[in-house]
Amino acid sequence: MILKQFYDENLAQASYLVGCAATGEALVIDPNRDAAQYIAAAATEGLRVTAVTETHIHADFVSGTRELAARTGARMYLSDEGDEPWKYRFAKHDGATLVKNGDIIQVGNIRIEVMHTPGHTPEHISFLLTDTAATDRPMGIFTGDFIFVGDVGRPDLLEKAAKLVGTQEAAARTLYFSLQKVHNLPDYLQIWPGHGAGSACGKGLSAVRQSTLGYERITNWAFAPMDEEAFVAAVLSGQPEPPKYFAEMKRINKEGPPILHGFHHPEHRTGSQPAALLKQGDTIVDTRPASEFAAGHIPGTINIPLNKAFSTWAGWLIPYDASFSLLIDHRCDQCLDEATRDLTTIGLDRINGYFDAEGALAAWAAGGGQLETVPQMTAQDMARLLQADAVTVVDVRGQTEWETGHLPGAMHIPLGDLTDRLNEIPREKPIVVQCGSGARSAIGASLLRANGFENVINLIGGYAAWQAAGNPVERPVCQTG
Repeated sequence: MILKQFYDENLAQASYLVGCAATGEALVIDPNRDAAQYIAAAATEGLRVTAVTETHIHADFVSGTRELAARTGARMYLSDEGDEPWKYRFAKHDGATLVKNGDIIQVGNIRIEVMHTPGHTPEHISFLLTDTAATDRPMGIFTGDFIFVGDVGRPDLLEKAAKLVGTQEAAARTLYFSLQKVHNLPDYLQIWPGHGAGSACGKGLSAVRQSTLGYERITNWAFAPMDEEAFVAAVLSGQPEPPKYFAEMKRINKEGPPILHGFHHPEHRTGSQPAALLKQGDTIVDTRPASEFAAGHIPGTINIPLNKAFSTWAGWLIPYDASFSLLIDHRCDQCLDEATRDLTTIGLDRINGYFDAEGALAAWAAGGGQLETVPQMTAQDMARLLQADAVTVVDVRGQTEWETGHLPGAMHIPLGDLTDRLNEIPREKPIVVQCGSGARSAIGASLLRANGFENVINLIGGYAAWQAAGNPVERPVCQTG
């Protein structure tokens, strides 16, 4: 048997190729849109991809199941569990094989048993793997978003991301009973999860990328002795805010993602064109580091630096219903490829074109345009201004971070909600944008500038620097009684 994990660092997402060396067949589980990586890996091992499946309708990336099946001729296996609203709309059209609890997917000598494990989503399935050439006992289980290393899949996404009110408590109870299904499975069973640390599909995922069921029984909070009510309360508390684009991913993956036949570079545009695009209301995303954007940028552009968080914040902040353009660092040979791949992976396919940053900024200046800057402020300077009530502080961290402590008198607007709540921000005083370390606030400051706020400042080092300087913080008052 051949087993290979593929891990997307930006999405904190794992997919798997499992192959039978004897027959040359391979199955891919939970692929993303980068189909070429699975095809190449299979070829290296002397395999061909004959089957492709996924554990559930994903919310955090565009599924590559259709893409991979179209490019290889592999048979698709999709969940037939859950009620009608959770069924794949494209399954019949594409000739997919629908599977339920107890069904078997055979790939050469490898036996994959389907287990219905709802809770994270109603249709969620896991795959119990047995290498029948070696033994009749299972080796491991592909758990998708059911069991992670150190955590379990959050059951509140349908309510919080897809806005299906009243579903999270019922889903949490379903997840509790799904966990009972693995009680009789052996401790040695390997756990191959769908995500790791950094994913918003849970609240405490480990950076370790695989585990065993026995180890999870010892260390995973969800396996600690507790009754149903205690589990429901625990699993629903402290979950991070789900990105807005999760709802769009659900829709795309249920209806059927468009087949791209690979990633395609957007058109290269000349440096003189940003002005016309901005005038007609288009979005231009400057992907340079925040420090370079702050030192000088084209007015009206927004800054989402091309780093590990690029996919997340692009999904939060770039509209899915309109085209957009990119400003790419001309010194980086791989940046265009990386940006295109990251955006396409989360379904942002409508890239209108890209500009070389150096040429675009030079053309803007040559045409008489002024480059804008984003002033930076230290915690010490901030403390003096805040004491004098001379600034408005906008904290763009998440809810859990805010509740652990915040600057006195700060407004709380999470970064992903900022463009929807601009009218709440007063313009009479300078606005200081603040996050945990200064990274998200740099994005937030660019959004405010692009939306007409003139006096916007970024707090260097964010809340961490504020605390380190010994400045006062506020915390929510606990109510008792």
